[in-house]
Amino acid sequence: MVWAAVALLALTPGLAAASPAKSKRAAVTTVAPPPPAPPFEPLPPPKIYLFRGAMGPIFSTGIDRLSEKLTKAGFSADVYEFTLCRLIGNRAIASYKESPAPIVLIGHSMGGLCSVIISEMAAKENIPISLVITIDPAHATDDVPLNVERFINIFLSDSVLGGGDVVALPGFRGHYASYDLKENSRVSHINIEKSDDIHRQIVEMVTQLPRISPQTEADAVPLRYVLPADTLVELWDSGVRLPVRAGDTMESIAAANRVPVWAIAQSNSLPENATLTTGQSLIVPRHLTPPEPAAAAAMAVPPPAATSGRKK
Repeated sequence: MVWAAVALLALTPGLAAASPAKSKRAAVTTVAPPPPAPPFEPLPPPKIYLFRGAMGPIFSTGIDRLSEKLTKAGFSADVYEFTLCRLIGNRAIASYKESPAPIVLIGHSMGGLCSVIISEMAAKENIPISLVITIDPAHATDDVPLNVERFINIFLSDSVLGGGDVVALPGFRGHYASYDLKENSRVSHINIEKSDDIHRQIVEMVTQLPRISPQTEADAVPLRYVLPADTLVELWDSGVRLPVRAGDTMESIAAANRVPVWAIAQSNSLPENATLTTGQSLIVPRHLTPPEPAAAAAMAVPPPAATSGRKK
């Protein structure tokens, strides 16, 4: 018995030493989960600069009304004549350097041309422009520079006073959407900037901007439309490519993404009654803030406003 006890005591340290070694091997093979991503902090409210066209106090009064609506929504939104373009551009750049905040530029006619000029000035200073909206800009308007994150052009391609079909520079990776309203006989160069419906959507878009978390722009597909006559303008953010699943139709995809069928058809050069193939890739317009998946799936048909007459 004594020898057995001595043998047991002699083996005990070895057993104790073996136990930590086993735990150490287990610790090595266990991979800890990655830490959660830090929460996205909303950006400061944007600073909005609006520009009238030639004889703006007479012909660009819609820009003043839009400024009033943006101000009422709590934003800093000032209106300027396009003749002060470079002066205001330098002020905007200096303000950003002193206190960075998203920059929004909105202009009608020559004011649209001015909005792109200021974007070019900011590009030379490596300053991003969050949103540019040009409304029937002048034909001489330059291409959209690469520092613009979101660009929207609402224009009349057959307009003599405006008609600027603005495109983006090669290598542009932001969001782009172009809307040609030439088929709507009620819209002209001197009333295109006065639409209350477009104003409402611009206010909503500007309100959402600071809340949008940074995201890869690689999947943003440019959108270019000729709107059917008497069709409401929907200010989509850009397009995105989506795969067709078994059972999908043009109507079901349109309903799930809250867009009209004509927009999907035109984006993909397809008839509205086209038969889709599983795995096929479709360009679908997307809103700045996508609809919740559950809510989108529950929609059976597009909202009537997407296909009914547009107000001016």
